[in-house]
Amino acid sequence: MKFESFKAGRWQARYQYKSFEPVPVNHEWRWEDPGINALLEQATRALGELNAFSLIVPDIDLFIEMHVVKEAQTSSKIEGTQTGIDEALMPEEQIRPEKRDDWREVRNYIDAVNTAVAELNSLPLSNRLLKQTHAILMRGVRGEHRQPGEFRTSQNWIGGSSLADATFVPPHHESVPELMSDLEKFWHNEYIVVPHLIRAAISHYQFETVHPFLDGNGRIGRLLIPLYLISHGLLSKPSLYLSDFFERNRASYYDALMRVRSSNDLIHWVRFFLSGVAQTATKGRDTFQQILALRNQVEQQLLQLGKRTPNARQALNVLYRKPMVTAAYLEQELRLSHPTVNALLRDFIRLGVLREVTGAARNRLYVFEPYLELFIR
Repeated sequence: MKFESFKAGRWQARYQYKSFEPVPVNHEWRWEDPGINALLEQATRALGELNAFSLIVPDIDLFIEMHVVKEAQTSSKIEGTQTGIDEALMPEEQIRPEKRDDWREVRNYIDAVNTAVAELNSLPLSNRLLKQTHAILMRGVRGEHRQPGEFRTSQNWIGGSSLADATFVPPHHESVPELMSDLEKFWHNEYIVVPHLIRAAISHYQFETVHPFLDGNGRIGRLLIPLYLISHGLLSKPSLYLSDFFERNRASYYDALMRVRSSNDLIHWVRFFLSGVAQTATKGRDTFQQILALRNQVEQQLLQLGKRTPNARQALNVLYRKPMVTAAYLEQELRLSHPTVNALLRDFIRLGVLREVTGAARNRLYVFEPYLELFIR
C-alpha cells in the first residue's frame, strides 16, 4: 500500500449515527514523498543517540523513573487531569482532597508503565499486554466500571456529549476484535519490510482510530509507542515518551490524526510523528547530558561532608528516583536513624541540593529542585 493512494476507511450507517470503519494495516507500506525519508533518517539517528545514554550512563535506572513520572503526568494532562509533576511525586496525604482523583490517575499510569515494561521481558507486545496494562490504569479511578482490561462491547465516541454530536465515532464494537488482531499481527510481521518507526506511527494512528477501550485509549495508545520500540530493540530503556510533544502541539496532534480519517492524509500524520520522535529524542538526550553534569556537580559538593559523604551519596540516589521526599521516607529507604537523616537534610539544604517547600513544622517535604527542573522545562 502506498501512502499516496491510501484510503483510511469508510463511514458505516448505524442507527441514528455513522461509525468509521478503518481498513486493516497489516501489509507492506511504501511512499514516494522524499520528506518522509529525510525525517525517518533524522528520527532514527536521534533515537539512537538517546538510546546510547541508556547503555553508557551508570545507574541509568535511577533517572528512568523520573522519565516515567513525567510521561504519566503529561499523558494524563492531555486527558484533562490537573496534577503537576511536583504533585505526582507527593504522598497522597499531602494532596488536597479535591485533587486526589487526578493524582490517583497519574499514579496508576506510573504503575501501568512500569508493569508493562517489566512484562515485556516475558510477554511479547500483544493485545493481552495492553489489556493487562489498561486494567492497572483504570484501577479505582474514573472509568473503573467501564470494562477495565477488556475491549469494549458497546459503541463509544470522541468529543461531544453523545453520538449525535460527536467529533468522531470509532468503529462498531463488533469490528474491534478483528481490527486489533490485525494490528497485533502488524507489530510482528517479519514478511513485510516496513521500518519500525513507520510501523509505530501507523500503529498509534490505528489504535486511536479503533479506540478499543471504553476509556483510557489516549493514554494506552501513547504508551504503545515506547512499548513497541522497546519490544523491537530500538530502545533498551523506556526513555522516549511522545506525550510531551503531543501535549505542546495538542491541536496539531488531534488534527493530524483526523486528517487521516477525513482526507486519507497519512503522509501528514507520519511526518508529524517522525518530527515528534526526532524532537523528543533530542530533548531526552540533552536532558541526560544535563543530568550527568548536575550529578558531577553535586558529587563534588558532597565531598565536603567528610565521613557523612557515603550516607549522602545513598540519599542522593534515592532523590534521583524520587526528588521530593519526607524525612520519614528517607529513614525508611536508607534505614538510618531520625537524627542521622535530619543531619543529612540540613547538609543538603546548606549545599543548595534540597529546599523545604511546605514551611510546616511537621510532615515537611524536601525537593531536589535543580534535578526536578530538568523535567519541567
